Amino acid sequence: MRLGLSLGYWGSGTDPADHLVAAREAERLGYSVVWAAEAYGSDSVTILSWLAAQTERIDVGSAVMQIPARAATMTAMTAASLDTLSDGRFRLGLGVSGPQVSEGWYGVGFAKPLGRTREYVDVVKAALRRERVSYDGKHITLPLPNGPGKALQLAIRPPRQDIPIYLAVIGPKNLELAGEVADGWLGIFFAPEYAGEQLARVKAGADRAGRDLASIDVVPTVPVVIGDDVDGCADAVRAYSALYIGGMGSREQNFYNRLAVSMGYEEAAVKVQDLYLAGKYREAAAAVPFEFIDRTCLLGPAPRVTERLAAYAEAGVTTLSVAPYAPDVESRLETLRVAADALDAAGVGE
Repeated sequence: MRLGLSLGYWGSGTDPADHLVAAREAERLGYSVVWAAEAYGSDSVTILSWLAAQTERIDVGSAVMQIPARAATMTAMTAASLDTLSDGRFRLGLGVSGPQVSEGWYGVGFAKPLGRTREYVDVVKAALRRERVSYDGKHITLPLPNGPGKALQLAIRPPRQDIPIYLAVIGPKNLELAGEVADGWLGIFFAPEYAGEQLARVKAGADRAGRDLASIDVVPTVPVVIGDDVDGCADAVRAYSALYIGGMGSREQNFYNRLAVSMGYEEAAVKVQDLYLAGKYREAAAAVPFEFIDRTCLLGPAPRVTERLAAYAEAGVTTLSVAPYAPDVESRLETLRVAADALDAAGVGE
């Protein structure tokens, strides 16, 4: 198992310069990749370009570039450019986001996300192979019929035509799609105790495509809080858990809430959502069960983190993305160091 660094969203309570400091420390420690996210604030591409220009060895990855934000061919152009400028260090993470962002921010309908993702990946791959892109799908048509458009070929030659593609997905059919068409799966709220069903879905998709599950990079983002008081460590990520379970989507369409339900936390998931949507954010955070947080995060002193890292590796994780939750940059850097030492102590590092 390798380690990655998840920076999350730009400007989320962190000085932008601190992200670069963290990325450079992760590179020094031997982390394999640094990921940047986007929602409706900063974009991931600008951040990754900035980081790639000021690092040398660590991969840079989008977690994610939002599918409704860009035409598939534009994403291929961006991936080719970033991979070229970073000397082959780019990883392309994609996700459909959610209905509120897709329709409210981008004006793109959210219906049929599975089919849209499949066609999007098809077009991205074809463009990176430098084929003349012609596609007649239910969601993407290139070129448009009965007009002046013609099938075009990517005008630059990226160093790799097989830039790794990752899918950030949650639902069963989407997990199968990741196994079928992607090089990796970007997970969230991943708990080793519940990983079997999720990875079985990824494997089903891989089997259908004649692929080996071992060829797919399993990459959960895991909040990490180091300290002697485990309950206090859990409190540091309560607001994050409540935001996703309670407020990341509508009452009818919140995929993270459904995930918590599928993990056996139905009563708590309903309560957290009710409180969050009522504007009672502190109460919602307090209602997230400690057990849920403990199973989906790395909490406590180094020996406890070591033990849990071994459990993640045994569950099938191949790259664990550390998301440090700490009050200042020095504490976040120390979190990265503790995680690296814990990986060595667990004896599961690559």
